[in-house]
Amino acid sequence: MSSFRAALRIARRDALRARGRTALIMVMIGLPVLAITALLTLNATTDVTVREGLPAHLGAVAEARVVTHAERTPVRQTMHGDLMEPPDQGDGPPRPWTAGEVGALLGGRVIPHTVGQVEILLQDGYDRVDALGLDLRDPMTRGVRVLAEGRFPASAQEVAVTPALLDRGVRLGDVLRMTRQARPLRVVGVVEHPVRPGIQEIALLPGSVPQDGQNGRGAGWLADTPAPVTSADSRRLNAAGLTVMSRAVLEERTGDRSFWPYNGRGLVELAVGVVLVVTETVLLAGPAFAVGLRRRRRELAMIAVQGGSGAHLRAIVLAEGLVLGGAAAVLGTVLGVGAGPLALSVAARELDWHQGPFEVPWGPVLGVAVLGVLSGLVAAVVPAIQAATQHPALVLADREPGPRRRAGRLLPGLVLLALGLGGLAATLHRSVLAVVTASVLVVFGLVAVTPWLIGVTARFAHRLPLSWRLSVRDAARHRVRTASAVAAVMAATMGAVAVGIGYSSMATAGDAARVVEAPVGSVSISGHGADDQGWARLRTAVERAMPGVPLVPSLEVTDARGAALGMTAFPSPERCRRGCQVVAPDYSLPVGDERLLAFLQGRRDPRAAAALRAGKAVVFDGELVEDGMLNVSVMPWQAGPSGRRVALLRVPAVVAEGAGREQGGALLPASAVRDAGLRLAERRVFARHVPDSTERLERDLRAVHGSASLRLVPESRYDSLTVLSAGLVAALVVVLGGTLAATGLAVADMRRDLDTLSAVGAAPLTRRLVVSVQAGYVAGLGTVVGLAGGIVTGVALTWPLIAVMRPARGGRGLFDPGPTVIDVPWPYVAAIVAGLPVLAALVAGVFTRTRLVVARRLA
Repeated sequence: MSSFRAALRIARRDALRARGRTALIMVMIGLPVLAITALLTLNATTDVTVREGLPAHLGAVAEARVVTHAERTPVRQTMHGDLMEPPDQGDGPPRPWTAGEVGALLGGRVIPHTVGQVEILLQDGYDRVDALGLDLRDPMTRGVRVLAEGRFPASAQEVAVTPALLDRGVRLGDVLRMTRQARPLRVVGVVEHPVRPGIQEIALLPGSVPQDGQNGRGAGWLADTPAPVTSADSRRLNAAGLTVMSRAVLEERTGDRSFWPYNGRGLVELAVGVVLVVTETVLLAGPAFAVGLRRRRRELAMIAVQGGSGAHLRAIVLAEGLVLGGAAAVLGTVLGVGAGPLALSVAARELDWHQGPFEVPWGPVLGVAVLGVLSGLVAAVVPAIQAATQHPALVLADREPGPRRRAGRLLPGLVLLALGLGGLAATLHRSVLAVVTASVLVVFGLVAVTPWLIGVTARFAHRLPLSWRLSVRDAARHRVRTASAVAAVMAATMGAVAVGIGYSSMATAGDAARVVEAPVGSVSISGHGADDQGWARLRTAVERAMPGVPLVPSLEVTDARGAALGMTAFPSPERCRRGCQVVAPDYSLPVGDERLLAFLQGRRDPRAAAALRAGKAVVFDGELVEDGMLNVSVMPWQAGPSGRRVALLRVPAVVAEGAGREQGGALLPASAVRDAGLRLAERRVFARHVPDSTERLERDLRAVHGSASLRLVPESRYDSLTVLSAGLVAALVVVLGGTLAATGLAVADMRRDLDTLSAVGAAPLTRRLVVSVQAGYVAGLGTVVGLAGGIVTGVALTWPLIAVMRPARGGRGLFDPGPTVIDVPWPYVAAIVAGLPVLAALVAGVFTRTRLVVARRLA
């Protein structure tokens, strides 16, 4: 024990002496600890339990919140008080509930409580925000919203706002205008939501918020009852047509979340993530420990000649791993715990995240810290073995021992590779987790064969120029140092390439499987709930918002009040090969003339135009047509797929090509719809235009009419650029870190060779070139090997990623996983495999010292 304490003191002293290397190792080990700890803390704090979220709905006093609906018919609700399905229509006209009726059912005091959304005018234009209609001065509402500044509204002309609206220019004393009600509201206070710091909300007195009455949103009451509202009370209220959120029911059926919420699958995911993170950390930190060993070899040799055994030398180096790993883990844990609330204070308000009480999941956090210490110890194992086997006499004489030729652990590596490839083949039809788990064996196999690959590539060094030959042969002589860096680069490249191929293939398959109603790059604007006057105002607003853009009108089926009805085409199930989701209810089939047909096809098609004039539907998806007829269901927009059908049409149809392969749906002739006794009116326009901000345009149009909706058909539904950029940056960090660490050790090992080059007249550029080529060799070999593993893993990932998007077709057995889509993002792959090694070589060459250091040689 005394020798180990001495080893710890030596390790601590050396860490303080070599501060640059110490900082590098601590960053490599501590950064993952910091990031994972911060994520764990963020997740625990933002994962708001039902118990923590109750104050936002019920406050600290009320026992229940009751919500009314359009009909007084029995309803079914979830545990949280949300409707499970729309209520049935009653026999007579709906009669609104009164507070006396609800209070009598509950046996307590009730006050009005309304939630909804309204449009208000802000500095950057109209926007839709949440609205709370509740008298926050009433003691029953204590805790529903917290007063941060000013006072609660006391009249119908006053309003309180949340801090998120202050960020958009609203100030105390300002006058807000609700565009739908066309009346001013004076801001008299600032209130905070208990669990949503970033919510954009206004608080008014009851009766000022429009009711939408859907799924728990709309008019209702907050109730304070003498006894808790039980499940039996909830069922009694449901039978009367009311839904209820009960404090007693929620607290009884939902408790606080578990501190360790992992099931069997979660444990596998955790184990795979731990193995990958620890492996990458060890591979990155290993060369840095080897650099320390090279600088301390004389000190260790002195200890050996004074009686220190190999075990003592191993203990000294391992103690360094323990000290640096422990210090990095402690620092990373402390900073991670502190970074969590710091990031949350900004992100929760900017991104409208949920935020509960600050919480640190100490079990997982301490586990991450232990992994940090373990990473430091494992990274120091190989240098410790080297320290115990060095020759003290040669070291003290300042001589280099001859390198030991080792072929590398080729056979174990090949076995692991075979097992990994077999595992990938066997898990193609399973899940992403299964494929990733099998790929871990591929990573370990490639790590094991890396020394052998270095030896093989070194055999061709004699054909290279002098500086290149020196670099490659030096890398081959010191395979332990080189292999660790090459393996780190390989693992990072393999992960980045696999993610790139998997995501790009999933995006390609998703875009190919999607069905759109209009050409890519077009926009449609509709007002399904507008009457003739409302649509006229909305169309005028569209023309002002998109000046000079030609608008192509589309007719819609309307009811007696002028509100649009939805028209959905559906094929027979036996003919449907796209999951029978060809045209969703919110993609109502357009009705129009030849001008709209040319827009949807992107060209003039005489055959299709003639069919449309003859009263036939032009269908862009042949699966919709059966025996030359198109089945069309007409139903209200709010009814959903299982709602009450207004009419069923069978229209003669012809199949034509749309503007793109992804285009589906159909165009109906007006004559066919009118012949069925249905009314038509313009309620939608199409345009070849991509707005600068679809969100802002839609909210501006909704300020004109609340039913306005905008639908843009983008080039792709997937943000491939962001995902691939993130993968490229991650690979860049690891490649540069691993390469520069290995290059630093190479410079220490090649010092005499570099000094000899300078002494015989070599230019400083030659010295830089030697180091630069070594960095390029390490990064280049790592990226090439990682490319091979990444392509195999990425292709394997395409099966489970694409399987979740569409029903399985073909085989699903071990040797018949079914079809897939493979899309390799070649520019992204080229940037990693070709660009990163060149960048690493340039960086290493720029920061190489060219000053000649004269060495004294002993006989």
